Amino acid sequence: MATKRAAKPAASKRKAEAKIPKPVSESRKRGVTAVDLRIYKAVFNAVMSHRLPPGTHLGEAEFCELYQVSRTTVRKALQRLAHDHIIELRPNRGAVIASPTPLEARQIFDARRAIEKEIMPKVIRNATPASMEQLREAIKAEHQALHDGDRANWIRLGGEFHLLLADLAGNEVLRRFMSELVSRCSLIIALYESPGTSMCENDEHERLMKLIEKGKVAEATALMEQHLLEIESRLNMGEPQARINLAEALSGY
Repeated sequence: MATKRAAKPAASKRKAEAKIPKPVSESRKRGVTAVDLRIYKAVFNAVMSHRLPPGTHLGEAEFCELYQVSRTTVRKALQRLAHDHIIELRPNRGAVIASPTPLEARQIFDARRAIEKEIMPKVIRNATPASMEQLREAIKAEHQALHDGDRANWIRLGGEFHLLLADLAGNEVLRRFMSELVSRCSLIIALYESPGTSMCENDEHERLMKLIEKGKVAEATALMEQHLLEIESRLNMGEPQARINLAEALSGY
């Protein structure tokens, strides 16, 4: 009986969390409410879309008003975001979107290259017609966002493409690492990107997909490393963007 009860939540959670950014381990813990996850998802997506730049202050009172919840609920969501390094909880200042230093930025990209280098062979080994269709649909969504001029959504989808690869690798530990690294890389890009620069070219994702489909492990791994190095090379160590209104940044989430 105990085994049956333990297995049931895992299956239902996968469906409920299919479109919710990780961490999986956190979202599976008891006490996490739908509102907690909604706030987490809203901030995560706003960061991924560069609508909440690094250094932006997140006032508890604003969240309470926006979501009609208590400060206790807001604090749970903020604690989870801090655990994933998306925000920082600073004494006497409260919650702010994290601002990685140039050294941290280099270390994070180093770690991401190492993780994605391990992911690519696993994706190819596990490739199926269904997984290839998932990749094609993800790239199609990126193209559509680009065609629509929706840069924020395009940036978010670019990050989700890499998370999809981590999913397809079939290693939950690597997937959790990637969830943190992708969100932190998004912060870095938001902080240091040059205005108007395209940070995740669609043709590179298409080339990766074709190499995966052909089973070209060495070529796909090399292209992924080149892809990430190119993203990092386009960054300039400048000042973060001006802060923006929290309600505006979270609209639509």
